[in-house]
Amino acid sequence: MKAKVKPIRLTSVVAAFMAMWLVILSLGSGAAAAAGKEDWVKNSLGMELSSAILIDADSGQVIYEVNADTPRPPASMTKLMTEYIVLEEITNKRLTWDQVVTVSEEAASTPADGSQIYLAQGDQHTVKDLYIAMAVGSANDATIALASQISGSEQGFVAKMNETAKELGLTTAHFTSATGLLDTTVISARDMAKLAQTILKKHPDFLDYSKIQEYKFRERDTATMKNYNWMLETNKSNTYLRAYAYEGVDGMKTGYISAAGYTFTGTVKRGDTRYISVVMNTKSKEARFFETAKMYDYAFNNFEKKSVLPAKSVVETLESVKIKKGVEKTVPAVTESDITFTVKKGAEPKIELKESNILKEEELVAPITAGQKLGTVTYEYTDGEGNKVDRTVNLIASEDVEKGGWLRLMFRAIGQFFVGLFNDIVNLF
Repeated sequence: MKAKVKPIRLTSVVAAFMAMWLVILSLGSGAAAAAGKEDWVKNSLGMELSSAILIDADSGQVIYEVNADTPRPPASMTKLMTEYIVLEEITNKRLTWDQVVTVSEEAASTPADGSQIYLAQGDQHTVKDLYIAMAVGSANDATIALASQISGSEQGFVAKMNETAKELGLTTAHFTSATGLLDTTVISARDMAKLAQTILKKHPDFLDYSKIQEYKFRERDTATMKNYNWMLETNKSNTYLRAYAYEGVDGMKTGYISAAGYTFTGTVKRGDTRYISVVMNTKSKEARFFETAKMYDYAFNNFEKKSVLPAKSVVETLESVKIKKGVEKTVPAVTESDITFTVKKGAEPKIELKESNILKEEELVAPITAGQKLGTVTYEYTDGEGNKVDRTVNLIASEDVEKGGWLRLMFRAIGQFFVGLFNDIVNLF
């Protein structure tokens, strides 16, 4: 007796296939959705991206921003934190540029789905060579080799990254890898710019590495590493990249994973003005540079730096500060540095003294030397659109004040005693 076989309907096969495909997709999806144009935010410069910011590198003053506080995957811009920590380790003499690093198994087994320099376990390279491979070629294996050297493992280093982020006040930053390959690492454009600003202020030599166009890692290598930052000014002599080269650009870091889109943290300097930019989720390698150029053009065409108060200026109502045990009872005070804002060209800055903070009397005891900090003063600038920016500078002594002799101080104390006693008696009536 033959068993009857029920014919399989085509619709059932299609339905089963679609169900299986949806399961596969759900299993393969990452922690963050892939970036795309649906996340782009409208802005006055017509940039196609999800978030961006441009700040003055010296003051941190925001020149332009778009959705700058939303945390997003930064991709390989993550390496800026790794690069910063390495520089800190060198500054604190826990690491040296010529120190030889033996490549760990973890570094050698870095997945091949990203930039790398093809390190093998046991290879030995200097910190400097690995740092250049990370800064120029965005090499993930070199990055992990340095992370392992500092903290024993990548995850140990990740803990250090998050501690450092907290110390720097990067409130949106959450690191899960040293490289940026994981889409669970997130940070806002504003915090990324703040990190870049910290690097440039504390370690200006960083630019010596970020502006290298190409680098031969090993003598036997047949090709050199090429810098992914096509905006470098030095690329104006490169036939293939001159369309992206921008006058004054000398850093900092590009990035890409599907969840992040194409990202770029850049910096540009012309004259005494340096800007830091961040763009996140642009549509292509080329677009991240073109969108960045829109912000640079906007800033250089419309803004200028203007000093509103010169250094060594006397502050109204704070011409002098009281001190203790000096030949004089007060010391003349002036601002330590000038106060400069980035303002719209042709605009007359409106500023006012917002607040002053003078050190406690116990901290202002003679002898006082010229240049000694007496406190701080904060000025507020309001632009034509009502936006306010604060700038704080030190208030310092403009001349020396010697410590008074014991006899002078004794008579001064006696005088103060009787003045106080007289006032107390007056207050009784």
